[in-house]
Amino acid sequence: MRAPASDLPLVLEDVSLQAGATVILDCLNLTIVPGAPTLIVGPNGAGKTSLLRLCMGLDAPSAGRVTWGGRADRAMTRRAILFQRPVMLRRTAAANVDYALAQAGCPRHERADRVAALLDRVGLSGLAQRPARRLSGGEQQRLALARALARDPEILLLDEPTANLDPAATRGVEEIVLSAVQSGIKIVMASHDLGQVRRLAGDVIFLVRGALCERACTADFLDHPTTPEAAAFLRGDLVI
Repeated sequence: MRAPASDLPLVLEDVSLQAGATVILDCLNLTIVPGAPTLIVGPNGAGKTSLLRLCMGLDAPSAGRVTWGGRADRAMTRRAILFQRPVMLRRTAAANVDYALAQAGCPRHERADRVAALLDRVGLSGLAQRPARRLSGGEQQRLALARALARDPEILLLDEPTANLDPAATRGVEEIVLSAVQSGIKIVMASHDLGQVRRLAGDVIFLVRGALCERACTADFLDHPTTPEAAAFLRGDLVI
């Protein structure tokens, strides 16, 4: 069987996104390649979630072009996305993962073993039969990661997956992210946590008002910002 075509590099060329007269993303040019996680940061309303949705293929740009591995086909066979507040199905944790595997085309006779492996991967084996909506916030995020990993993605897009989690739950999610990186998955993740950026990111995309303000390796961005906006953001000042 022929291996599925790669979705990398992920390239945005002169991409803009508008809603009526409101510019959400403004003429972005980005290339995302395999390797360490790429983290997207910026003030609230900068366009982080909208950029992730374009990268997933959920939305089409108002102008410009997005390509995955040189193709403009928005089919999501090699990509998965996890939003900040994932919706849990009214089923057990195991059944949530089984549903994700079924949607990804996994044969029925393979699914029980895959469910067990995925729950073990995210540290939820002991909660397989618990109703998903009774899990804690951190446990629900780990379950959502298991569902995303059920798609066997090449690119995993994460929208502030640790927002509102306590430090222990945040560490659990970050460990799963790092494990995914080690298995060859490209992580593109929005974050509001500069400590998390330092812990996880290989490079940083900094957005302000929908525009690419800075793109740099993590150490350069955090320690030697090149724009006044980035310097202000890192100081904790308001960037308007």
